[in-house]
Order: sequence, then C-alpha cells, then structure tokens
Amino acid sequence: MKAATAIGIAVGVGGLVMGGLMEGTTPMAFFNVPAMLIVLVGTYGATMASVGWGPMRKIPRLYGLAFSPRQQDLRERVDLLVSIAEQARREGLLALDAQLGDIDDEFTRKGLQLVVDGTDPELVREILEAEIDGMEARHHAGASAFEKAGGYAPTMGIIGTVMGLVHVLQNLADPSSLGPAISTAFIATLLGVGSANLVFLPVAVRLRTLSAEEAELRTLTLDGILAVQAGDNPRVVADKLSSYVPPAERRGEDDDNVTPLREAA
Repeated sequence: MKAATAIGIAVGVGGLVMGGLMEGTTPMAFFNVPAMLIVLVGTYGATMASVGWGPMRKIPRLYGLAFSPRQQDLRERVDLLVSIAEQARREGLLALDAQLGDIDDEFTRKGLQLVVDGTDPELVREILEAEIDGMEARHHAGASAFEKAGGYAPTMGIIGTVMGLVHVLQNLADPSSLGPAISTAFIATLLGVGSANLVFLPVAVRLRTLSAEEAELRTLTLDGILAVQAGDNPRVVADKLSSYVPPAERRGEDDDNVTPLREAA
C-alpha cells in the first residue's frame, strides 16, 4: 500500500489521542505552543547542525516520497529486459539504439546506451555500480536527517520539561498553579518522544526501505543489461532475473508473452 506510512502515523497519533480522551484529557491540552517551539524548532536546529543545509532543504520532498512512494515493479522490469534481449538477439545490439527513447527509466536507458556504444562489459558494470552507489549515498543522507531528528527530539522534550519545572519551582508560593504548570512541563517530553517514535524514526526506516528496493531494482537491471550484451538467450535472461522477483509475483508458463519493448516502456 503506497500510503501505508501516512496511515500508520495517523493510526498511531489517533491511538494516543483516543487514549488521552478515555482518561479525560482534552486534545487541546497537547497543543502547547512553548513546548512545540522548544521541541520542534530545537530539533530542527540540532539536526541542521548535524547534517547541514543540503539534506534539510529536501525534507518536504522526502516526506512526500515516504508518504507516496514510487512503485518498484520488479516483474515489469524483468519483462522489459527480456523483450530487449529478444530484440537484440533477432536484430543485433545496434538495433536497440532506435528504441532507447521509448524507455522512461534513466538508469536502464543509460546502461543500454553504453551497450549500444560498444562499451566493455566490465566498464559497463563499473559505471552502473557507481550509479547505484551514488544513489544509495544520496538516500542515506536523506534518511540520516530523520534519524538524527529522532534522536534529538526526546532530548529536546526533556530540556523543555526541565525548563517548565524551573518555572514551577519559581512559583511555589501559588499552590493552585502547580498542577497545570507541571502538566504543561511534561507536554514537552510527550511531544519529543511522540514525534521521534511516531514520525521521524518511522519515516527514516521507510526511506531506507525504499532505497533498498530501488537498489535491488537497479541491480536486477544491471544484470539484465549485461545479459543482453552477452547475447544470452531470452529464456535464460528471464530465468536469471526472475530470482529477484518474489515467487508469488513471478510469471507462470500460462501467462501471456512478455510485453513488447515499446509497450513496456
């Protein structure tokens, strides 16, 4: 499910709110502006100090990616590469040059362009593996920002609580204000721990999972491109690449033939 991360966060927040309501707490009790400033702005600043401005300016886009990720269809990629292998076997590698514009995926198009240009197979592997490594490094930087925020937020919550308790101790002469003041102080801890475990850390894990899935898709593509360059039989290419596809999603013998290149792209 594409929206699983957003739904999961909503369910978690809803559970906390419902639990508070059942105990007699009003939702507005959790909206404490000073506590939010201390926790959220403090966490943002500490995270920026750790990872720099580059990953921080990508955070809105990374939220969008985590909440609505691109689908990585391994079986569709296998079908595409098998159709390419069939065409290359019939017409030769140079015949693929006219079809490159029909391929939407930039990584696949780049690999096939190297093949059409007659690049040595080992150099093709090195170039495409470097592309995969660079992608994983960029994804690591994005996920790292959320991991850092997940570590700093609870500490900022404790700092906010301590600051609130200092204010409480300064007003011991007014016992009637102690209860609400202590309650407000602990809201900061709740916000810090809650935001870390319901938002920052789950999003970080989701981003790392998506990165691993894309790396797997690209590794599959790399193996397929090298098989095409080697002139492997399309059936052998299909068998080799199907090992990346979960058994329940693999194409059976009674399925239709693989999608032609233009349609698959």
